Amino acid sequence: MEIFQIVILGIVVLIILTVLRETNPEVAVILSLVTGIIIFVSILPKLSSVVEVLNSLARKSGLDTIYFVTTLKIIGIAYITEFGSQLCQDANEKNLASKIEIAGKIMIIFLSIPIIIGLVEAILSIMP
Repeated sequence: MEIFQIVILGIVVLIILTVLRETNPEVAVILSLVTGIIIFVSILPKLSSVVEVLNSLARKSGLDTIYFVTTLKIIGIAYITEFGSQLCQDANEKNLASKIEIAGKIMIIFLSIPIIIGLVEAILSIMP
């Protein structure tokens, strides 16, 4: 789906949700979650194309691929965490959303350890 189609889908579902929340709030939550998942799945091909291009650039630059792969994983975790948190907030589950955000942050810190170590080692090798 192109962005125009995604926005139209969002607006149509928003109108339906406005009516459904008054009459059938449970169905409205499910519709909101399903729509969010449909939008996320529809952009995955674009995301994989971006990752392929960035991976190609990293190989051509001669950079150590572990840093590039780790950075992509961190970005992926950030986006997935935000998506999951927003879905929970749409379902009025703010406590669950905050737990997802904390888990995402901890995973990002865990994955960033090799980058931090590499950075510190590079700084130490420059210092006399």
